Amino acid sequence: MVQEAYRITELGQDGFGIRLEFKSGDLEDVFAALAANVDVILDRFYTARGLLVIKGMHGVFARPQALVELSRLFGSEVENYHQTLTSPRFFHDSEEEILILSNDPPCNHLPPPKVSRDDGLRVEFPHQPNWHSDQSYRRPPPDITLLLAVRVPPPDQGQTLIADCTRACAALKPQMRERLRNLNGIHAPSWVGRSREAVERGEPVLDLLPHQLPQQHPLLRRHPVSGEDSLFICEEKQMDFVDGPVAELEVGPDGEGARLIRELLAHATQERFVYTHRWEVGDLLITDNRNLLHCATWYDLDSYSRLMWRTTVMGNPGDDYEGEEKSWIPQDGSQIMAGMDHA
Repeated sequence: MVQEAYRITELGQDGFGIRLEFKSGDLEDVFAALAANVDVILDRFYTARGLLVIKGMHGVFARPQALVELSRLFGSEVENYHQTLTSPRFFHDSEEEILILSNDPPCNHLPPPKVSRDDGLRVEFPHQPNWHSDQSYRRPPPDITLLLAVRVPPPDQGQTLIADCTRACAALKPQMRERLRNLNGIHAPSWVGRSREAVERGEPVLDLLPHQLPQQHPLLRRHPVSGEDSLFICEEKQMDFVDGPVAELEVGPDGEGARLIRELLAHATQERFVYTHRWEVGDLLITDNRNLLHCATWYDLDSYSRLMWRTTVMGNPGDDYEGEEKSWIPQDGSQIMAGMDHA
């Protein structure tokens, strides 16, 4: 099958993101086109700084394993969520590599509060607080996330925001970039009592097993494919405000480290760096966790059901993680989620 089987167009400003549409909606035709042109598509994906929307992927609904197969185009390992720090309420019925995000039970994954203004959606931190990179509390963290829309609210609700942390990094003053080169953020699961809110409320800090401990990552992370630096930061729910959030700076919610993280989040999520995806059923959103942040937005959960299927791909985290074992795999025979029943 030749390149005419699909069409690529740009999504956002300054070359950020691409849209991929296939002439045929048949899943076998789609996979044939992908296989025949994978090098071209991956090159365009990385040139567009790791943001890709594939339209019309309804055929995957009847064969969820196809999402896993497609994910392998982006890395050597599609993660088994039964072997990560993930609660069983997020597990797919048949595919261990697919995670469910839905406001329906048993998942009960709820949207954030509504944030808006007279002239449209407000995207920047702290108005949108939950900007993050998926499962950054593991080392190495996943490379790529694929998110498929099975059921979605209207396009003016439940959008996903994507921040280009490569351009945001390049826009920093040289003195700030130099400062960040020797600093490391400490990332932790949101449910272990180490988030900003938990510390401010005086919640007890959960006793963690070795494989559940917070993990450090450089605030400036070099992308293994593009070679460019990007900011690698996270929402305040997913960073450690007991021992961080920056390992080398004053700790706690009011410390120098917290002030720096808030400054960087506000900078990286300015509108000029953000693409807003308004979902349609069958959309497949593919994002590079190594240099992007993403953020879910509010939708009316009393009126609409939302169901997303997600995979994450590993295999090329970069030189900072060369030769490392997976931090979240127990070495002592413990259960991965032991003591985390409330996650």
